Amino acid sequence: MCGIVGYFGKRKASDILVDGLRRLEYRGYDSAGIACLFDGRIDVVKNPGKIKDLRLKVDSAASPILKESIQGIGHTRWATHGPPNEVNAHPHLDASGHFAMVHNGIIENYKDIRSGLAKEGIECISDTDSETLVQLIAFCYKGNLEDAVSEALQRIKGTYGIVVMTDHEPGKLVVARCGSPIVIGIGRNETLIASDASAIIPHTRDAIYLEDFDMAVITPDGMEICSVDRAPVSREVTAMDWDAAAAEKGEYKHFMLKEMFEQPQSIRNAIRGRLDYEMGTAVLSGLDFSARDAAQINRVLVVGCGTSMHAGMVGEYAIEEMAGVNAEVEQAAEFRYRNPLITPSDLVVAISQSGETADTLAAVREAKQKGALVAGLCNVVGSTIARETGRGVYLHAGPEIGVASTKAFTCQVSVMLMMALKLARTRRMPGHEGTEFARWIQRLPELVEEVLKQNDAIKAIAQKYAKCEHAFFIGRGYLFPVALEGALKLKEISYVHAEGYHAAELKHGPIALLQEDTPVIALLNNVPGKEKTQGNAEECKARKAPVIAVVSAGDEGAAEGFDDVIVVPDCPPAITTIPTVVALQLLAYHIAAARGCEIDQPRNLAKSVTVE
Repeated sequence: MCGIVGYFGKRKASDILVDGLRRLEYRGYDSAGIACLFDGRIDVVKNPGKIKDLRLKVDSAASPILKESIQGIGHTRWATHGPPNEVNAHPHLDASGHFAMVHNGIIENYKDIRSGLAKEGIECISDTDSETLVQLIAFCYKGNLEDAVSEALQRIKGTYGIVVMTDHEPGKLVVARCGSPIVIGIGRNETLIASDASAIIPHTRDAIYLEDFDMAVITPDGMEICSVDRAPVSREVTAMDWDAAAAEKGEYKHFMLKEMFEQPQSIRNAIRGRLDYEMGTAVLSGLDFSARDAAQINRVLVVGCGTSMHAGMVGEYAIEEMAGVNAEVEQAAEFRYRNPLITPSDLVVAISQSGETADTLAAVREAKQKGALVAGLCNVVGSTIARETGRGVYLHAGPEIGVASTKAFTCQVSVMLMMALKLARTRRMPGHEGTEFARWIQRLPELVEEVLKQNDAIKAIAQKYAKCEHAFFIGRGYLFPVALEGALKLKEISYVHAEGYHAAELKHGPIALLQEDTPVIALLNNVPGKEKTQGNAEECKARKAPVIAVVSAGDEGAAEGFDDVIVVPDCPPAITTIPTVVALQLLAYHIAAARGCEIDQPRNLAKSVTVE
């Protein structure tokens, strides 16, 4: 959730650190800071609020350390322990002021460690669990920083991604990870460290992704990697495939708007080379199993959180309908703790845009432990879930900077539909039906383009409802998870209380909440159950709630009598999920814009949830 940046090289460290933190703003944060080391001294600048405020504070500082240093660490904090203020912001110093550290993760036994340090006369000044760790590292120090870090990390319980430095050993950074991502960029005569590739991609494309319990020691002579308990390990240098320009807004006002309009191309990238029209199937070589292996899968379990879980629900419906395979979607946080029944004939599909979602990663490990076939569906190459599953499908959606997922979701659904097609062709689906469905998947980019052309019309509808504080989304079948996702998008970025319901659930309680200022977005696409959803929408209208009807092209009569209408292309039920959700993304975006909300960085939210 928080962001880490580190630098050691030849250039002015403070500039690189602040710029790196700026590139990590999308992850969500409430305070930020940097620490630089020069001439045997450490100077720290930190501030609650935005990176632009930190930049002003750094630029106005008279410190020669900040102006001359070529070594430093930086951090954006998303508050967990203690409020967002300057004391709780990172980097943290030890009591002596000789050690500085940034930390992502949770130290679960920090109270016990803090109590032990207090007995040694060492008092923490912040509310954070993180400060406890740097105090412990300083306490363990006996002349070698990596030894102190190793000893301290073996005493803690929890998760961490850390970068530590001390003025006792200038010219050295020690980095370690367990459960919180760390990527090390290797440049020319410089090394960059980050929790996310976007912070370092302008400087280098060569990177090493640390794995759990790795520790790296960076000096002017290079870098050595070992385990936390000091056993030597080897990690390969990989090429990052991100385009630095893709992580900039360009001509768009917000990243979210840019990413919505990128969806036709991102879906093309997700499906390119993965459809076999002659055989009527999908070619997903990353899954690493044959048609025979696929035919032996008896059940598919999909695990994910939030938007990824909604994408999994669309996949669940498609897999059951098309392949005749039992499919279930589990909230990843529940999966690990409820002791699920898993067999070797089960395929567990873990969906995560970042590939670092803590609950989903825990579900992956539980599924592997119980002998299931496990596959990852991720957007970030080299991410932990991608590495630990060892099989899966990359989305190729490109960087998604907006906290509210758009193009990653539509690519996730596209891949899930291809997975359903692959499984279906190993079972009961005839070739000609497979070819027809593959052609529909191929058409997804143009279907999305048709919806994006209605941007202005959807904006006009959104402005009518911008002052409403509550909204319902209703749908059936494939459109039920779309209703859930539409509601999530609205509440994420506009702070409107929005709920997604199966249309049949309205009369089981929620209809009591309807009022004249509670719009209902009814998904009346041309799918099975449309007439029943239409009836449910009319019941809402009878309670004086305004209804926005989403209908299929050629079936505009389905919206007769309702307040507003959004038309999406007419296509099969599984396919219509994608153009429909794009329409709801636009609706949410324009409502949030009309309300003056900070769309790319919604309050209290983080892009990648790397703690449970």
